[in-house]
Amino acid sequence: MTENRRIDLRGILANPDLRRELMVPTIQATQLREGIETTREQAEQAYYVVTETERTTFFALEPFRAVKGRSERRHEEFVKALRSGASATRIDVARRDFESISGVPLAYQRVGIVAHAFRDLPALEPGYLVAKQGLATSDDVRWIRSCWEIPGSEIGKDKRWVLLSKGGDFSRFYYGYDLVIKWADSGREIKVFIVNKDGSETKRIYSQEWYFRPGISWPRRTAKGLNTRRLPAGCIFSDKGPAMFVKDVAQENYILGITNSAFFEYLFQSKTSFSWEVGVMKSMPVPRPTITQHQRVGGAADAIHDAKATWDEGNETSTRFRTLWLLRDSLVDAAMTIPARLDRLAEHEAAEEVHIQKRYAELNDEVYKLYGIPDTTRAIIEETLGERPPEVLWPQMEGKTAEQKRMEHVFRLLSYAVKRVIEADEDGIVPFGPVAGEPSLAERVHRELQTLFPQLDIGQVEVELANELKKSVKGYRRAGGIAEWLDNAFFEFHCALYKNRPILWHIASSQGASPFAFGALVHYHRFDRNRMAQLRAQYLRDAIETCRREAALADKAGRTDARQDWQARLEETQELDRRLQWVQEGRHDGLDGGEHDYRILTPWKTPEERPKGWNPDLDDGVKVNIEPLQKAGVLRVAKGM
Repeated sequence: MTENRRIDLRGILANPDLRRELMVPTIQATQLREGIETTREQAEQAYYVVTETERTTFFALEPFRAVKGRSERRHEEFVKALRSGASATRIDVARRDFESISGVPLAYQRVGIVAHAFRDLPALEPGYLVAKQGLATSDDVRWIRSCWEIPGSEIGKDKRWVLLSKGGDFSRFYYGYDLVIKWADSGREIKVFIVNKDGSETKRIYSQEWYFRPGISWPRRTAKGLNTRRLPAGCIFSDKGPAMFVKDVAQENYILGITNSAFFEYLFQSKTSFSWEVGVMKSMPVPRPTITQHQRVGGAADAIHDAKATWDEGNETSTRFRTLWLLRDSLVDAAMTIPARLDRLAEHEAAEEVHIQKRYAELNDEVYKLYGIPDTTRAIIEETLGERPPEVLWPQMEGKTAEQKRMEHVFRLLSYAVKRVIEADEDGIVPFGPVAGEPSLAERVHRELQTLFPQLDIGQVEVELANELKKSVKGYRRAGGIAEWLDNAFFEFHCALYKNRPILWHIASSQGASPFAFGALVHYHRFDRNRMAQLRAQYLRDAIETCRREAALADKAGRTDARQDWQARLEETQELDRRLQWVQEGRHDGLDGGEHDYRILTPWKTPEERPKGWNPDLDDGVKVNIEPLQKAGVLRVAKGM
């Protein structure tokens, strides 16, 4: 019985060397019938003259340049390449292949590999989609914020602030868009600004009719390589984060998969050397897939996207945030101890990462087949591309050790507990010590942990967390327990997590890691003129009176050491109050903006428009509003602030 075998006719026809492999033996056979014996080399030369016109030859001699410890060898390799018909140093490219790739730079080593794709396949635009450049504000500091800087109630398509795609960190398939742009009244304010600056809003704000549509976006410039990701509905996109919109929504996952593949990046690099421009993206050739190919590429892209998006639901700063990883029912059991939960999360992350890397490898395999790239050519392509960033579940922790990821989960848990405490507080001011009739921060965090772990013994939970905090892990401040972590590690971690735009501010009477006489966390969104007055008049005044009373009692009892200690605390707290008064009143000495200028100096506002004293406008952002407190030295020092 004859075995039925499927012939990959598409793959055979897509082979860029097929015509040469058929024609060269034919030329030899034809010449032989005429009594002329022709060598393979002569037949190949005849083939190129007849079918490919002139060849262009390039010599890759850079690796043989003289460097320290190695002599000059370029001339030697050049002569060898001239003599040899086949050499890794010598690259022969048909002139017509250059014509297939409009606007191509001198990427001669790639032309012979990719020319057939540009010559034979439809371009992304108009074949599949339209690609668009977005807006350029010309003053990002004024118009763009991290999403947590603005109250969530003010973010949305028809609200004052709108999500923005503006490039961002490297992440294929999925990205947690965390920037917003001021777009009240359809961007009226920014449009007026641009008209006044450039004469017309269309010189900066492009493709407005495409805003808020779902699509695919990508960072226009990134050192780590091309990476496209879904753009959710309700977003504006910028010139640094352009977007493309498929004509048929059923094609979106297929295009997402193709554009994230290794070969597509190689194709793209054949036309550009430093940035991923919209015009080049439009010209990229993409094969028309069979149903099976469409399902394989699109299915892999969809699976990778969903895995990363689901994981991001445990990220406190993400707009997708739902529940912290350590608390998610789908990942851990409610009766599990803290160490068991941490172990389970590590196992889950590792398994998910293996899964998405397998799907990504399958995607790349399928794309190479789609473009008709043989294994030998694939090896050349991947060697040229070099090491590409791996596909990871948790991009923010790429390259981190298992110990670092474990500690990140512990820090995230405590950070989340603190955030819940502050958000639940009536005035958004929570003192570290028990003052003004309010319990301490540590006591409230203790209660919050009880709420978060109702089935566990809270004492055991705190012991287990303390044991984790005592470990020495690179990049994480070591602490003897939760209270010490709150005093010395929380604000530093919070600033890093919130990209140096913290919303929970640790106001303290001393800096560094030394004990402070008074400290409080305040919520930026609610820390207005009235809350500043309340902090001083209620919390600090009570702390000052307590220090004064305790110092007097110690003096009366003849306890000199205790009296001196309380007196030192009193003076430290009074100094904090004085510094806060500078900020509250907006004091300033010397040059505007100097070290002793404690006003809120919004750069884009005139002196008349700026706040008088402490009266922050949340629209101005954390960087502007936190500066007076930084100058006054009342914030617990944090790295990078």
